[in-house]
Amino acid sequence: MSDLSFTHLDPLGRARMVDVTPKEPTHRRAVARCVVTMRPETTAAIANREVNKGDVLAVARIAGIQAAKRTSDMIPLCHPLLVGSVYINFEIGDDQIAIEAQVDTVDRTGVEMEALHACSVAALTVYDMCKSADKGMVIGELALWEKTGGRSGTYRRADDVVAETTNVVES
Repeated sequence: MSDLSFTHLDPLGRARMVDVTPKEPTHRRAVARCVVTMRPETTAAIANREVNKGDVLAVARIAGIQAAKRTSDMIPLCHPLLVGSVYINFEIGDDQIAIEAQVDTVDRTGVEMEALHACSVAALTVYDMCKSADKGMVIGELALWEKTGGRSGTYRRADDVVAETTNVVES
């Protein structure tokens, strides 16, 4: 038997929202990453801002920020949080775009779900904007890479494997 416990279940096994009211607000941060794999022609079009729908990474960045702020609307047992900051960054490789979302808050519960939600919605936006040219894109490797703050302390993903990239895009 493991020490694994599920905080979103009451003693009878029913779903519940965890009571965070007794906790003190502290600074919390979470970082999530994922990868959108695509044809090299698609990554080139994105990098050169040649996609007909517009600047793919600018739109995906805004979508990711909005997703972080609206996570509790989509994930039923997430607490609504005052999100302090959201950073969405992209690394363009030959046949992929790596996406990283960092979310910070000062609150009573962590922002892991906000970072994961932001990352996945940014990836879905890349797919949406490029699907007419490349329906074979794959979104994968979504994972929490780091979280800090709170009672459980710091977590950093052990298998820190970062995709090879040829161009980092900061905008």
